[in-house]
Amino acid sequence: MTATSPRERPLVLASTSRYRRALLDRLGVPFEVAAPDFQEEDAPALALDELVVYLARAKAQSLSTRFPEALIIGADQIPELDGAMLLKPGTPEAACAQLTRLAGRRHRLLTAVALHEPRSGRTRTALDVHHMTMRPLSDDRIRRYVAHDEPLDCAGSYKVEARGVTLFSAMEGRDHTAIVGLPLTIVVTLLEEFGVTL
Repeated sequence: MTATSPRERPLVLASTSRYRRALLDRLGVPFEVAAPDFQEEDAPALALDELVVYLARAKAQSLSTRFPEALIIGADQIPELDGAMLLKPGTPEAACAQLTRLAGRRHRLLTAVALHEPRSGRTRTALDVHHMTMRPLSDDRIRRYVAHDEPLDCAGSYKVEARGVTLFSAMEGRDHTAIVGLPLTIVVTLLEEFGVTL
């Protein structure tokens, strides 16, 4: 396979997440952002480890017709506690309730990435798993944190790239960028598998 640069090959991020966009910006390569043409509610019933990979793949593949010559990155993330998925809280009250459940406990953060090439039909996926241990937290500390970081659009109700890092006693995994939503080490590896060098 002949190596190409990202400037010779369009790169598309199938996500409207400002967090993923900021992470991909760190690679210093041009890319376009597009909302995936996919409804997560249509996903089949799967184990969470399989579901997060399915969602990342479906998001990337959903833009095949729109970007037939591009390489398309899809990503998804699921925090899991006691076998159940944690959703985006949406309100300060729901965020406080979610953090109360997580306080003093260890949970898993599953982050999947897919890279899809429409012209060949190939898709490669990878899964990053972090084990997140949250400190014991008082109700007052939780309320102050939510008021400060406003993590209402974050599954798990925390932003480790902001003050949320203070909530944890340990974050165990391979690549901390996965915690924010897009493991860059995996992205670079997948791009290389498709012959793209940075």
